[in-house]
Amino acid sequence: MEGVRLAAVEGLLRELLREEAPARIAALTEELFREARSVPGPPDGASPHAAALAQVEEGAISLWNWAVTKHTGSVVNDEQRAKLRFVACRLVCLCEGSDPPEATIRRQILMSMKTGKGWIDIGKPDLADEFLEIAMSAVAQGDFQKAVTCVQRCKDMLMKLPKETCYLSILCYNFGVETYELKRYEQSSFWLSQSYDIGKMDMKYSHGKEMQAKVLRLLATAYFEWDCNLYLDRALKAVSLANQEDLHPAGFFLKVKILLKSGASDEDINSAVAEFLHHEMSLDFCLNAAKLLLEHGRESVGFEFLKSVSERFESSPNHGRITLLHIEFLLQSKRELLAKQKVEEIIIGYYTGKQLLPEALNRLHIILWDMAAKHYEAKSYSEALHWYNYSVSFYTPGQIDQNLAKLQRNMASCYLHLKQVDKAKEAVKEAERCDPNSIFTKFSVYKIAVMEKDTNKAVEAVIEMGKLAEKSSQHEDKLRGEENTGTNLLSLAAQIALENEQQVVAIKALEYLAEHLQDCRQLFAALKCLVRLTLSKVMADNEEKKDEDINSMLTYLTLAHKRLAESFTDEKFTGDMKVLEAHWFRKVAWNLAVQLRGCPGKMRDFFLLSFKLSQFCPSDKAVLIAQKTCLLMAAAVDLEMGRQPVPPSEQAELLSQALQHLQACKEIWKILKLTGDFAKDPTDTLLLLYEFEARSKLNDPALHNLMESVWEQPQIEVKTLEIIASLAMESPARYPVLCKKALKSALNLHRKQTVIDVEKFSKCLHSLINLSLPTGLTDLDACVLQEAWGYFEDGLSIISSTDAYPEMEILWLMTRAWNTGIFQHTVGKCREAEQWCGLGMRFLSHLGSLKKTYEGHMTGLYSEVLDKLDRAKGFLSKEQE
Repeated sequence: MEGVRLAAVEGLLRELLREEAPARIAALTEELFREARSVPGPPDGASPHAAALAQVEEGAISLWNWAVTKHTGSVVNDEQRAKLRFVACRLVCLCEGSDPPEATIRRQILMSMKTGKGWIDIGKPDLADEFLEIAMSAVAQGDFQKAVTCVQRCKDMLMKLPKETCYLSILCYNFGVETYELKRYEQSSFWLSQSYDIGKMDMKYSHGKEMQAKVLRLLATAYFEWDCNLYLDRALKAVSLANQEDLHPAGFFLKVKILLKSGASDEDINSAVAEFLHHEMSLDFCLNAAKLLLEHGRESVGFEFLKSVSERFESSPNHGRITLLHIEFLLQSKRELLAKQKVEEIIIGYYTGKQLLPEALNRLHIILWDMAAKHYEAKSYSEALHWYNYSVSFYTPGQIDQNLAKLQRNMASCYLHLKQVDKAKEAVKEAERCDPNSIFTKFSVYKIAVMEKDTNKAVEAVIEMGKLAEKSSQHEDKLRGEENTGTNLLSLAAQIALENEQQVVAIKALEYLAEHLQDCRQLFAALKCLVRLTLSKVMADNEEKKDEDINSMLTYLTLAHKRLAESFTDEKFTGDMKVLEAHWFRKVAWNLAVQLRGCPGKMRDFFLLSFKLSQFCPSDKAVLIAQKTCLLMAAAVDLEMGRQPVPPSEQAELLSQALQHLQACKEIWKILKLTGDFAKDPTDTLLLLYEFEARSKLNDPALHNLMESVWEQPQIEVKTLEIIASLAMESPARYPVLCKKALKSALNLHRKQTVIDVEKFSKCLHSLINLSLPTGLTDLDACVLQEAWGYFEDGLSIISSTDAYPEMEILWLMTRAWNTGIFQHTVGKCREAEQWCGLGMRFLSHLGSLKKTYEGHMTGLYSEVLDKLDRAKGFLSKEQE
């Protein structure tokens, strides 16, 4: 038996190696994989002929190489490659014999390891056990002890196979990385120690000192993060060994980090830092080391180290970065005087040929501005000016720069607080020269004009600020570190004017604020005007700008809703006014939605806006009806958009939104039904059908409960059931059982009618038979045929009782019954063939004008079926005799 299976595998293997078509390659791969899994190893004492085994082994190796080549060329995917490796490895192991040579063992180990790793890579570690036994599989499955045992076996084998030292060492390192990332520090430290030890076993085949140092650094890190206090010695020993193996900045940095964490003395840390200075280290590394020291409060060590770094990189163009770091930490430790001295040293150097690089200079400006802002907030305006003046020192006379304009504006604010108006005017004049079109510069002009009681100039500044506010939004003003929009600045301008008793200026600023929606009544008046104007443009059917106008309408109505939702402190804007405004805007949104049938997305948005706006109105019957209709329409639009060819994720979002709208609609409908008689209202049916469509297409588990409530309804309509049946099979929904149940229920209701609507009955029966009796299948279950037979009998019963049954439907029923019989005939089921063909003949008798077209052909074939059945009966009778 094993020989037969092996021969089958060989045949498939040879065919696969010759195949080029991707589809056939995929099919052969699956078949070969199945066969190979069922091929056992030969029992003890019995093995195939040596020549046969050699042939199998040769084919297996060819398959292995072929899989590698095809995977590189993207002909086979990762999973197919794993399966082909499985087959090759299984066959090679089958051919190993009782005493294989060392080369064969080495090859088998390599193939087994790669096969096992292939299963792990595609997420099937359980299939890797047989090949790896074996560490990667065990690690992937979380079996630490098993992995340890497997690696120990591998280590024992290294004496015979020293060339595998590098591979096994890296394997352990990878395990160490994986377990480290999972914060399993004990396991990680074990694997990393193993990696290091294995790497030392045979230096000839080791992966090199750099890798050994990398392993040790990660080992030290694992000890450090596991418990620095408990494993301090181990961490230090590991990182020290790493530095001995290969000098690397990361090793020195890690050592200092460990010492700092452990609370080592300044002397010990000084000793570690001193090692830096004996080796070539980059400036970035040295700065990071200094930051580490200073951030851990080791100021004496840190500043001394910075001094040494400064001396070493004195000629470097990046030397300024060292001084900047020094300044930052001096400021953090509240040593402003020393920091100022360092800044002044930089300024002197700047004018004597030791200029900072642009990046360092920008950083220095930020430090200086931050210190100035800090003093400004503390109302230490003179001190703030001191730091701003440091920043000014780095600009050349006549230089035009927006940052210089900000700087001058900030200085002007300080001068104004100090009542030094002339100096403030000079600073603002300089700001105007650098950035004349800034709203912040105009605000500075405005403040000086107010202080000097120059009304005309102040009003002019407000007008300019208004114009600038309509342009693109401004950047942050460094004065207060806050985002100041045009509205905020004008509001502050009004406040300054009032504080200085300049009413004309305040009125001008407040007028602009009113135009920009600060007053509730003026806001809604402005919005209504905008809506009316834009609505007239929409009605004009200017298609070029219609979309833009509709979007504007959406923006205006959304803003109206937002402001209505806010709490109002204006006593003049009463609750009744709020209701009136809400009614006006909701009706506009409703009318727009009705007109936008050609833009379903916008139509839904306006219906939803109308609903949201109506929530600010009293919940009387009219408002509730409007709310219900808005939500039903929004759900309908979402469902309609979900039926279009859209990505699955977008479709799911649309269906989920529809469910949300329906849920809200249900709650409103419950309340609304309490207000009167809604017996003829179709809302319940629409809610049911919409919810069914959404849940069925989302494959929602709640669909079951929904349908249980449907089946329990005594008054459900036939049309509703037919729609449910249709939706149950509308992609992406597919619920054939549910569809069939709905169609059967619909048929039962049709039968119960006093006068059966045969047109609708025939369509329902047609759908039910199509669902129950799939076309093109010959091997149908007897139960399926019996069920379908009953539906055909139902059809005959109705056809026999009326002349109104559509002739094309009778023809369709006849054809389906006849073809079913012919299918049974082709597979030798003579009795079933006679029954179904006979059923088709019964339908034939009810055909009108089409009867002659089919009668002759069907009668002849039916006779042949009957003859064959008679011969079969005669044959059986003779056998019984």
